[in-house]
Amino acid sequence: MPGSLEPLDLVGVQIPYHFRCPISLELMRDPVIISTGQTYDRPSIESWVATGNTTCPVTRTQLADFTLIPNHTLRRLIQEWCVANRSFGVERIPTPKQPADPTLVRSLLSQAGSHSNPYPTRLSALRRLRGLARDLDKNRSIISSHINAREILVNIVFADSGLDSELNREALALLVMFPLAESDCVAVASDPDRVGFLARLLFHNSMEVRLNSAALIENLLAGSRTAELRAQISNVDEIHGGVIEILRNPIAHPRALKIGIKALFALCLVKQTREKAVAAGAPETLINTLADFEKCDSERALATIELLCRIPEGCSAFAGHALTVPLLVKTILKISDRATEYAAGALLSLCSESEQSQNDAVAAGIMTQLLLLVQSDCTDRAKRKAQLLLKLLRDSWPEDSVGNSDDFVCSDVVW
Repeated sequence: MPGSLEPLDLVGVQIPYHFRCPISLELMRDPVIISTGQTYDRPSIESWVATGNTTCPVTRTQLADFTLIPNHTLRRLIQEWCVANRSFGVERIPTPKQPADPTLVRSLLSQAGSHSNPYPTRLSALRRLRGLARDLDKNRSIISSHINAREILVNIVFADSGLDSELNREALALLVMFPLAESDCVAVASDPDRVGFLARLLFHNSMEVRLNSAALIENLLAGSRTAELRAQISNVDEIHGGVIEILRNPIAHPRALKIGIKALFALCLVKQTREKAVAAGAPETLINTLADFEKCDSERALATIELLCRIPEGCSAFAGHALTVPLLVKTILKISDRATEYAAGALLSLCSESEQSQNDAVAAGIMTQLLLLVQSDCTDRAKRKAQLLLKLLRDSWPEDSVGNSDDFVCSDVVW
């Protein structure tokens, strides 16, 4: 198969066929040898195996094992070729970091989890594991695949009833890099002392510790299968206040907005405790920071606003903020279909409960936005919300606008 490939032309220079991955046909950056002796680019062959394939892509021979051996000789030849063709704009591929040895990972986890080891030894092991996890996604996968990895880390984080030590904090920073199994969520969420410890960490002097605590809380809420477990976490008043305080200080840390809104959204998915988020100041904070979120986080923020608008306390709090309605109107059709749907849903709740919100929406130009929305290719749910809003606001429109909008106001609602 490699011999049948024609050299690929790139920026005026031909890439030799033996430098190209037989799967992706791209220049290999991390060539590895599999059990059949064939060489592939590491990401390509890992994806091939991850999708359930058990044969060599070139020879179709059954793989004896799935060990990947770095082809250092070929990588150096590719690097030399890149340097030789630098004048054609070819950049030298960096020397890739090699994945961690699973045996080393097992040893480090054992050192960290053993109470018989000296404190410095356990702390050093955790720091090495965290460094490996930060270096490569593959390393995170290797650590996560260890049968007791999460259990070991959970036990260290909450050792001695949640003693705030450097060891706890290092284990927490590592634990939040992995999704939690349901058993891990049960082990934490069902223990009030552990949940209380996470709540206290949300007010820690270190912003990194606060963010890691918020991230773990979000992981716990996402991984808990039962409403009872989620409620046990979200029922703690301090958790809402701590998460919202993170959102109020986005400049303090680049991860603050992303982690804060993920945690707050997860908390607000629990219906029974949404009023706690409102009492902690979520409406004002969300409106004040809405313009600072990136696209994905803006969607999550708007979804959170819509959830809080579904309870009387939340609806009243948002209606009382002068910028709420203008910002939501401005958001329609500006960010994404999902963002539009959430904004329209929040406006529907607000305008259903407040005549002032209706007037504010009309003054902010909602009529034009809604008419464009019902004619767009957005979701059926967004169109249904837009049509309901059009009917609700009809009496608030200027007289010269109503006549031109009858077709939309009287159209069938999409359910």
